[in-house]
Amino acid sequence: MNAGYIDLSKRRVSAEDIIKCEERFNKGKMVASIMRHVAEKTRTPMETLYQDIGWPLNKKYGHAVDAFKLSITNPDVWAEVNFPSEVVKNELQSYISKRLTPQPTKVRADVEVTCFSYEGIDAVKNALRSAEALNSQMPDAPVKVKLVSPPLYVLTSQCLEKSVGIQALEKAIKEIEASIKTANGGLLIKMAPKAVTENDDAELQALMEKRERENAEVSGDESMSESDEGVVAETI
Repeated sequence: MNAGYIDLSKRRVSAEDIIKCEERFNKGKMVASIMRHVAEKTRTPMETLYQDIGWPLNKKYGHAVDAFKLSITNPDVWAEVNFPSEVVKNELQSYISKRLTPQPTKVRADVEVTCFSYEGIDAVKNALRSAEALNSQMPDAPVKVKLVSPPLYVLTSQCLEKSVGIQALEKAIKEIEASIKTANGGLLIKMAPKAVTENDDAELQALMEKRERENAEVSGDESMSESDEGVVAETI
C-alpha cells in the first residue's frame, strides 16, 4: 500500500549498502571537520573552501578525504588545486598532516620458552635470536624480544598495519618453536599476537617490576643462606 511518503527504514536497505552509506557519511564528517578548522583559522568561508578544494578533489579522487590521505605521501595531489590563498594552503596541509597521518600500531605476543636438555639456556637464547634475525626480511614490522621472567618472554612489533605486525609475530613464533625443538625444548603461547593499548603496556610493566622484585628477594635469600652456611662451617 502506498503510504504517500518515502520509506526511509533501514529494513529495506541491504547490509552492504548500509556499510557504504555509513562510510560515505563518516568521510563527509571528516572533510567538514577539516574544512571548518581551516575556515576558522584563515577566516575563509567554508563554501569557498569546498568550491576551490573539496568539490574538485571529490570529482577527481572519488572523495576529498581520500585525496587528503594520499597527499601525505604524494604532494602531487595539490598540483591542480587553486587555493584561495597561500595561508589556506599552508593551514590545510599542516592540519591534514597532523590529523590524518597514520599512527603506528603496537602488537604483542607472550610466549614461554623452555629447554631442559644439555643446551639449556643457550638453546633458548639461540631460539629467541632467530626471531630477531628475521627483521631483515620484515623491515616494516621489526620484532623485539624482551624477558619478563624465565620462561616468559614478550615479542613486540610496531607497524602501520595491524595485520602486518600480527603476521610478523606469528612468523617469529614459528621460528622460535622450530629452533627450540631442535634442542628438545618447547614453546607455549601464553597470549597470541594481538594489538595492545597503553593499558596493556602498563600491566606488562607492572608484571615485569613484580617479577624483578621477586627475583631480587630470592637472590637475597640465597645470599643469606650461603652466609649462614659459611658461619656454620667456620664454627665446625
